[in-house]
Amino acid sequence: MIGDEGSTIKEIEDRVNAMEPDAALDYIYKLSGEGRSKISKLMEKCEKRKVAYQKERKRFDEMCKYERFCRNNGAKYVAGIDEAGRGPLAGPVVAAAVMLPDGVFIENLNDSKQLSAGRREYLYDKIIDKAIAYGIGIVDEKCIDEINILNATIKAMEKAVYMLKPRPEALLIDAVSLKNLDIRQVPIIKGDCLSVSIAAASIIAKVTRDRIISEADSLYPQYGFARHKGYGTREHIEAIKKYGISPIHRISFTKKFIDTAG
Repeated sequence: MIGDEGSTIKEIEDRVNAMEPDAALDYIYKLSGEGRSKISKLMEKCEKRKVAYQKERKRFDEMCKYERFCRNNGAKYVAGIDEAGRGPLAGPVVAAAVMLPDGVFIENLNDSKQLSAGRREYLYDKIIDKAIAYGIGIVDEKCIDEINILNATIKAMEKAVYMLKPRPEALLIDAVSLKNLDIRQVPIIKGDCLSVSIAAASIIAKVTRDRIISEADSLYPQYGFARHKGYGTREHIEAIKKYGISPIHRISFTKKFIDTAG
């Protein structure tokens, strides 16, 4: 036991880990001299955590610049839009639109492609909890075959925006124009790395699509959907050549493999 009301090192560490970095350091410095000497390593850890936290806040703040630009130009509600699933051989394309409140901070929020599956799942819940509103648009493989993947992606994005309440006054979007929406659009190349709203949308879209395609794995286990999420890996292509296409495959994407099979 040490000088914080008889707490053990483990108990103190648990409290510190649950605090913001500045509060954690203040807490440690208030311990008795004896207590501080016994937890010097914990103090050092907190100092490093503070530096990392400040760096993360700076990175996040930089990613808010487009949202600030829109708000400074009269748009109270700003939504970021992104999609997942334009390239796979199977399953839907999924788009998400997310409106985050001014001043929000979600630690480690980034482009979904820069994150592990576990981190994306964690941030998915954080985004939904903090968002003003979010919308998800899903366009299945049959529609993709009918209208092509670009038009299907646009349709999914428009569906996601229509779900937002209140209605956004500005849309941050990467390289796609939504001509059916009478809302100001700000194109941002590689926006999922540069805008917190687009990054949030990329996570919502990616997690949603991964969940859909993973559920299909139990119906069609021979294709390995849970592993490759429908993308054209060697394993997936060989399975198509061996078993043919499943009901969730995009015919327009896979017919060349069927034609060359056997």
